[in-house]
Amino acid sequence: MNGTALRSDSFPKAPASVPPDADGANLETLLSDIDALAALAADWPEAQRLGAEARVGAVDALNAEAFRRLIRALKPVPGMADALREAAADPVVYAVLRRHGILRPSLFEQVEAALDTIRPMLASHGGDVELVAVEPPVAEVRFLGACDGCPASALTFYSGVKKAIQDHVPAIEDIRQVKGLGGGGSESVHFMSPFASYAGENWAFGAKLASVRDGETRTLDVDGRSVLVSRFGDRVTCFENACAHMGLGMDGGMIADGLITCPHHGFQYSLESGECLTAPEVQLQPHGVRVVGDRIEIRLTR
Repeated sequence: MNGTALRSDSFPKAPASVPPDADGANLETLLSDIDALAALAADWPEAQRLGAEARVGAVDALNAEAFRRLIRALKPVPGMADALREAAADPVVYAVLRRHGILRPSLFEQVEAALDTIRPMLASHGGDVELVAVEPPVAEVRFLGACDGCPASALTFYSGVKKAIQDHVPAIEDIRQVKGLGGGGSESVHFMSPFASYAGENWAFGAKLASVRDGETRTLDVDGRSVLVSRFGDRVTCFENACAHMGLGMDGGMIADGLITCPHHGFQYSLESGECLTAPEVQLQPHGVRVVGDRIEIRLTR
C-alpha cells in the first residue's frame, strides 16, 4: 500500500452479508471525513502532496504488518478464530482489513466489480443492473431503469451481464435474471433508481408511496425544485419538471401509456426512462429516487 493516497474509495464497502454498524460512527461518516481531508490536499504543490501520500503509505504498511502479526498470534488461541471472523463482520473492521489486503474480496464484491465493467454501457441507455444475491455457484441479478422490461434486455443479459460475471468470477457458474422487487407488499417496497448512484446522503422526503397510485404521475416540490414522480408497480421514477426543449414545466401535459406530452410544444417523453421520443438526442433530467418502506425519497441532481 506504499504511496497509496488515503481516499474513501480505497476502503472497500462491506458486502451485503455484513450487518450495519450497531453503534459509534458508521463507515459512511468516517469515509466522508477522509474525503474531506483528501480534498484539502488536492491543490497542494506536488512535492507536498507526494510527501503526504508517502507518509500515508508508510503508516498503512506499518498498520498492515501489525494486523497480520496480531491475527497470527491470536489464531491458535482456542475459540479465537470464530471471534476474529465475528469481528471482521463489523463494517469498519472489514473495510480496514480489506484495504490492507488481509481479507480477500468476497464473492459478492467480485461479482459487483464484474458488473461495474458494464454499468457505463447500461447507464448510457438510462438503465442499470442490481446484484440481488450470491449463493455459489449461483448469482441473481435484476435490471433497473430503462433496462427493466426493455425488448433488448435478453440480449443485454446474455452478451453483457452474464458474460461479464463468467469472465471475471469463474466460481459463479449460474447467473439468473430475477424480476420484481418484493419487500413486504405493494405499499412497503424497497427500490433505488439507477440514477441514484447509490449515495447515502442528501435524500429528501417526497411522498408516501400509497399516495402515488400505480400508473400515476404526480408533481412534487422537493427542496424548492418541481419534479415529476411516477409509479410503475414497485418501480418509481423521478425527473425534473422541465421539458428538455425550452425548460418549460411539463405539469398539465397529457399522460397516456407511460408517456407525457409537453403542453407547450408537444415534445413527448417516456416517464419510465426520460427518453424523448420527439428528439432522441435529448431527455428529461433524472433525479435519484428510492423507496424505503412506505416512503418515496428523492436525491436531487444539481
